[in-house]
Amino acid sequence: MSVTGKHFGLLAAIGSATLLLSAFAFQSFGYAPCAMCIWQRYPHGIAVAIGVLLLTGVPTLLLLTAGAAAALTTAGIGFFHTGVERGWWEGPTSCTGSGLDISNLSGADLLPTAASGPSTLVMCDEVAWEFLSLSMASWNAIFSLAIAVLWALAAYKHLVARSRIAQSNP
Repeated sequence: MSVTGKHFGLLAAIGSATLLLSAFAFQSFGYAPCAMCIWQRYPHGIAVAIGVLLLTGVPTLLLLTAGAAAALTTAGIGFFHTGVERGWWEGPTSCTGSGLDISNLSGADLLPTAASGPSTLVMCDEVAWEFLSLSMASWNAIFSLAIAVLWALAAYKHLVARSRIAQSNP
């Protein structure tokens, strides 16, 4: 049995599922995700769904291209998030410290009440965990780029196989 483009696509989808499950594992260990971390999860979910669709009769090249686009999207968000964490550029004001003007807020606005419980706001420009000087966003970007290469290889193998079939059946 030869390895086909569909096999590489399934492997890439499994890679996205692994990264998605890893993100949820970190969350279960107490590392709450910021907004940009959540954004990085959506394309992985789409890639996993595409992997499931590969097992059906949906046109393979379309799925492989969509899988590559999903992996590149999450890699792009991860690289952008890394730049925000390292201060290379500003991130969204909704999850970074750059957009809050506290000069117009009262003391009651700044302090959570006892009824509201502890604050769950996680800032996108703060690194919660890192390994080898790379944050979770950085690792997601690197692994997602590798997964995008797998999707692209899958599409290439599919095109080559389709070309061979077309040449043998003139």
